[in-house]
Amino acid sequence: MFVDAHAHLYDGDPKSIVQNAKERLVQKIICASSDVESMQKAVAISDEFDEVFATIGIHPQDAESFDENVISLMKKLAKHPKVVAVGEIGLDYHYDGPAPEKQKSVFLAQLSLARELDLPVQIHIRDAMEDALQILEQNRALLANGGVVHCFGGSLDDAKRIIALGLDFTIGGVCTFKNAKPLQETIKSLPLEKIMLETDSPYLAPEPVRGSINESKNIPFIAEKIATLKGVSVEEVARKTRENVKRVFKI
Repeated sequence: MFVDAHAHLYDGDPKSIVQNAKERLVQKIICASSDVESMQKAVAISDEFDEVFATIGIHPQDAESFDENVISLMKKLAKHPKVVAVGEIGLDYHYDGPAPEKQKSVFLAQLSLARELDLPVQIHIRDAMEDALQILEQNRALLANGGVVHCFGGSLDDAKRIIALGLDFTIGGVCTFKNAKPLQETIKSLPLEKIMLETDSPYLAPEPVRGSINESKNIPFIAEKIATLKGVSVEEVARKTRENVKRVFKI
């Protein structure tokens, strides 16, 4: 059995996605949020399906929306029994959007909130690895509940710093791409005890279905690639990644 540790189910038909996933032995899905609307949708979907859990958080590209009202909403939603993390939060310098200083302040505020709520974090980092790692390293006490760097695509040196912080990694479909050799080499050196599987659906569908709308049912393709890279069985990848999700997200 597999777990999809990061998906966006509200961008599709949750009922179909959950059923398709179960047919491919994906038994649990963490529905990640990125703004106020998606937080509420993720929690509602988790209420509807036993297999689905939710995160609450403001994506760095939506940092301008973060205010006291959002904090109050997050505290309210965090009381729901199926909310398992604060995320996805972090830094994203890839697109024009909120200024880096604004993103940094919102990232730090949400790390503090996660600590207050005794929840792990789902961290998004894109084209901002050094700034993100500096914030995390300077505020390590806020990571007492652990968490993951989602859709990890950094270097081995980045990975070592992340491991030193007590954080884990979720690996998605990018690891199956033919042009992902650096990431594949990094994965070979990562401890399987620190890896979880994710789709980031509906984005980043893995080979051999790259270019299609991604779903949680595609998790086995990612597991197969990691198994090949690590020289272990798919069953071992499924078991260890499932254990890692349970350890961090308590599901």
